[in-house]
Amino acid sequence: MMIELILVGIFIGTMSGFFGIGGGMILTPILLVLGFDIKTAIGISIIQMVFSSIFGSYLNYKKGSLVVGEGIFVGFGGFVGGYIGGYVTTYISDALLQFTFFGLLLFALFRLYFSTNHEDESQKKSLSKLLLLSLGLVIGIFSITLGIGGSIILTPLLVGLLQYPLKKAVSAGLFFVVFSSIAGMISRLGSGTIDFEHGLFVAVASLLGVILGIWLKDHVTSKNHKMALLALYLFALGMLVKKIWFY
Repeated sequence: MMIELILVGIFIGTMSGFFGIGGGMILTPILLVLGFDIKTAIGISIIQMVFSSIFGSYLNYKKGSLVVGEGIFVGFGGFVGGYIGGYVTTYISDALLQFTFFGLLLFALFRLYFSTNHEDESQKKSLSKLLLLSLGLVIGIFSITLGIGGSIILTPLLVGLLQYPLKKAVSAGLFFVVFSSIAGMISRLGSGTIDFEHGLFVAVASLLGVILGIWLKDHVTSKNHKMALLALYLFALGMLVKKIWFY
């Protein structure tokens, strides 16, 4: 099992760096297939997200693709929302979590598919700090409740509604995951629902993948990057459908 978790960690880290996701949107379904229950899988995902999002955001900042600015306000909202979401999980049934996760992935797929590619950073709109804070709060609650970092919701909104360039939105999405995942882990520690034994294998292995993923992100066009992200959402949906309806 440990070798499988290490390989999964490298794969998830690559996805995290390339797509700017915490990794939970794809890691959680994989862990379900490997035999973990939904709440344990969510706990492992949160540990991995903390590691990959911090390391990935550091690399993005060093490369100049992460502009902290407004991200701090969205991130702080995500921190508060993630902390709340960590407690919410214990009161929600496994079936409801799975179906909510399914609906969230469908939303992200739809929103991203109909978004327009923006290469010019000057097209990015500016929003009020209060709106950004509120946006982060809502996304944080939903994302950590489902064991995902929240960027699958945030990134499509940044691209589709605020006209962020895709690669900047991806970096901002991963930065958001730093706040929401740390808050989620703190609240999960209070309720004792974190599996560190398995989680650390996945998390440490994911760091190698993050390096590879960010390198790949910097060497593809925005159009190909978008198509790859859509393919990832379809893959995650397929795995979740298999788990819910065929197991």
